[in-house]
Amino acid sequence: MKARLQTAAVPDHLTVFSLPHTVTALSDPTDMSDSTINAGASPQRATQDHRHYLRPHYQPGIPAAIEIPDAPLSELLETAARFYPDRVAIDFLGAAMTYQELLEASERAAQVLRTSGVHKGDRVALIMPNCPQHAVALYGALRVGAVVAEHNPLAPAEEICSQLDAHGAQVVIVWEKGVRLVTDPSPASRTDGDALQGRTVFSVDLSAAMPVRLRAALRLPVERARRQRASFRTQSLPAGVRSWDKEVAGAHRVPSRFPYPGGSDVAVLLHTGGTTGTPKAAMLTHTNLRANANQAIAWVPMLHEGGENFLCLLPFFHAFGLTFNLFCAVQKAATQVMLPKFSVDQVLAAHERRPFTFFVGVPVMFERILDGAQKRGTNLGTLRYGVCGAAPMPPEVGARWEKATGGFFVEGYGMTETSPIVAGTPMGPSRRLGALGLPFPSTDVRVVDPEEPDPDREVPDGEPGELLVRGPQVFAGYWEDEAATQAAMLPGGWLRTGDIVRRQDSFLWMADRKRELILTGGFNVYPSQVEAAIRSMQGVADVAVVGLPDGAMGELVCAAVVLTEGTAPDSVTLEAVREHAERTVPRYALPHRVEVMEEMPRSQIGKILRRVVREKVLARTAEEG
Repeated sequence: MKARLQTAAVPDHLTVFSLPHTVTALSDPTDMSDSTINAGASPQRATQDHRHYLRPHYQPGIPAAIEIPDAPLSELLETAARFYPDRVAIDFLGAAMTYQELLEASERAAQVLRTSGVHKGDRVALIMPNCPQHAVALYGALRVGAVVAEHNPLAPAEEICSQLDAHGAQVVIVWEKGVRLVTDPSPASRTDGDALQGRTVFSVDLSAAMPVRLRAALRLPVERARRQRASFRTQSLPAGVRSWDKEVAGAHRVPSRFPYPGGSDVAVLLHTGGTTGTPKAAMLTHTNLRANANQAIAWVPMLHEGGENFLCLLPFFHAFGLTFNLFCAVQKAATQVMLPKFSVDQVLAAHERRPFTFFVGVPVMFERILDGAQKRGTNLGTLRYGVCGAAPMPPEVGARWEKATGGFFVEGYGMTETSPIVAGTPMGPSRRLGALGLPFPSTDVRVVDPEEPDPDREVPDGEPGELLVRGPQVFAGYWEDEAATQAAMLPGGWLRTGDIVRRQDSFLWMADRKRELILTGGFNVYPSQVEAAIRSMQGVADVAVVGLPDGAMGELVCAAVVLTEGTAPDSVTLEAVREHAERTVPRYALPHRVEVMEEMPRSQIGKILRRVVREKVLARTAEEG
């Protein structure tokens, strides 16, 4: 997953920082004769190397190298609870949980997992939206040394089951509405009639984390309450499904003497297309994620410990949302204002209740929040920092946000395999709009010939080349996929990003995308996956899926189809295509436009030329007016 930071890894691709109210002077250019950090070096060696790692345009006070902790992620929560026990850690629709309460709940969760047979290195799958139970389960699993496998709760059942089978999680924690994703496989795949497939499945009741008044409202015998209740709860659960909320509430805390995992142990699996576009699970260690949190915090030194309010909208199964909202926020003892889904009314109501100071989102979120705030008369001036990712911010939306908040946007770059952040633009008025930014502290980059990617032979500044990355945030490889790992990594710890960039005056700029990933509404869409779903549709002889410009949404998914001989054009409608494809692809990946073509442009070796398809569709659009 890539992420264009204006920081948004996602991913899953593009990441974008927007940091209002930040005006600082730039440092003088420094010698860059040796800017290499050995990713495999000890923290002590990294500290010693800092004098060789200074870059032009770093702001005063931004370190060239950060501390690389060899410690578990659960330490972040323990430290926050020790120094800020009564600070609100999570605000969920108005229900508050302090850091001490979050720590105690996570330690009870750890004990539930321990008594359920979870050992160090075992995978625990999480399938739920952003909610307090998600944070509790994640930190509980990390405490006992389990590997947290994050999943998109809106993904199709086939995709979820395939991922579960791949990493082999025997314990699944899933929100009630998603239980069907793991308990309703095809009858042929069931083992001895067991709908749970031999797994331990815990269900999460989102309403249990709501304020008392909202829970009471859900029980009212009116149509609106019934609809809201149905969006959170299910009428019945399969036999054998256990209540996560009840078991955590009734458990003892895990003993303090219980051993902790090490920094090099795998902490999280995030599903991504990797550098090939084929979905796989990236392994991020405790050190990877803690180092990237340290890098991000070092880049934003003006964050006040124990004094920030984070608006958490990006999903936790996304690298960007995970790192910023569950690790950076906890490290700074910030209050995380969580919502289970994006609703402008709920966002503005939460802001009026607990004014936000930090926000990570995608362009369409920024646009709709601005529209809603203007209509409602809500002041957004407390939002000192914002992070906009997943797609470049439209200039008009960025200008409106800057005016409303009094700040400005800066940009950057990251990907799932780098936890996710690689580079960012200096947080000052001299930022370079459109740039990917400067390498983060303790992060080294090279721009090389993609056909012969040698880190010691960079292309001249200004010329395009493939971006290589090395640093403590670079992942540990793909889960049980050595071939893919070897394809992505070069000797010396260098990650091949697959992106073509150019470097000018130390800044990185995107030149081209080697992959044809589509970025829509903050999600990554892999054209081959959507094409496979549509190709099986009756009447479709061939198909190419491309992205078209779509303002704040990023890109619109368009399916260009060639019909089989004798098929009426009006029989392959957009509605029919979406209905056929939604059985195997997520809803966000479904096409929003269908174009019928007489023939598919192909290369001499028969490969579909998606770029040509896109150009033809855009030309047709221009002709139509």
